[in-house]
Amino acid sequence: MSETTIYLDNAATTRITDNVLEAMIPWLKEGYGNASAVYSAGRKSAIALNKARAQCAEILGCESRDIIFTSGGTESDNTAVFSAAKSAEIRGKKHFITTAFEHHAVLAPMRELESRGFRITYLPVHENGIVRVSDLEAAITPETSFVSVMAANNEIGTIQPIAQIGELCRAKGITFHTDAVQAFGNIPINVSEHNIDMLSLSGHKIHAMKGTGLLYVRNSAKLRPFMLGGAQQGGKRAGTENIAGIVGLAEAMRAAADGLSAKNEKLLPLREKLISELSRISGAKLNGDRAMRLASNVNFSFEGIEGEALILQLDLMGIAVSSGSACTSGSSEPSHVLTAIGRTYDEARSSVRITMSEETCDSDIDAFLDGMGTALAKLRK
Repeated sequence: MSETTIYLDNAATTRITDNVLEAMIPWLKEGYGNASAVYSAGRKSAIALNKARAQCAEILGCESRDIIFTSGGTESDNTAVFSAAKSAEIRGKKHFITTAFEHHAVLAPMRELESRGFRITYLPVHENGIVRVSDLEAAITPETSFVSVMAANNEIGTIQPIAQIGELCRAKGITFHTDAVQAFGNIPINVSEHNIDMLSLSGHKIHAMKGTGLLYVRNSAKLRPFMLGGAQQGGKRAGTENIAGIVGLAEAMRAAADGLSAKNEKLLPLREKLISELSRISGAKLNGDRAMRLASNVNFSFEGIEGEALILQLDLMGIAVSSGSACTSGSSEPSHVLTAIGRTYDEARSSVRITMSEETCDSDIDAFLDGMGTALAKLRK
């Protein structure tokens, strides 16, 4: 097996960049004090923690007190859903709305709530992979208290109308949560401008380390904690804070926000080149809207091909792509995202996701396209 030389699975995870690592190192080596301690080493860590929190808040357009650091997107999504559920039980408004193609970190908690007597509506996303605000508006009832719609899909990269959804939810007094794990660093997001009440974000998708993330909660004093056992983070999330990881996350967010325009300017032509060239292949079908998708994401199905076999052929050439969410790799079931947009079982099983980063260059795409031609010819033969 060849060593990976062309990495095109950045939606699964990204490498830690030098600037992030450099920001973290002092807090891994010398600045290891517990931020809850009253002596000087602890106070230094607390200062770093507060500085990072303020930086993340400024980037998202919110108050520092409304940022809660977590272990990543899954914890943030779970916290948002289960906190909303506790509030809903008190208010007696146990109707939640989400979409059929959310990440499993949202769908699994929703199914758990169904077993507890909640009524969950799963909005369709239609063939283009985009939620219609009119469908959401039609699904809202007087008992609706929580809506969760991801900002951009993790498998097919389609961008959702979160600004309009946020406006609708705010007008109706409904809490709006968005999973922005794939969106942040790829599209502009401002929680105040978009009327977002809760937002999930993961560090390892934006060149920070795994095991870091955050949850934004508007008026976080009302959050009902998911992690218990300590008074850290104002009692909103128990557990000793990962100072190095949090500092790295803040630096990664800064770099992602500052470099957003340049990144998209670079990747959009590469995305269009991929779509145009792959569309020439017999039996190829683009998954999701061509225009309303992240500049970094391309997802295709190839008739008569097993997606996993194609991925393994490319791996032998040193090219890394995926068939969808890394969280469900190894599952024999087809992607729920692709079946939600109307793809057949076979089409869903034949999909390949190509996701780029700002480090991807034109020669990477050329090499990938050459590899695809070779791999498809071999498999179809």
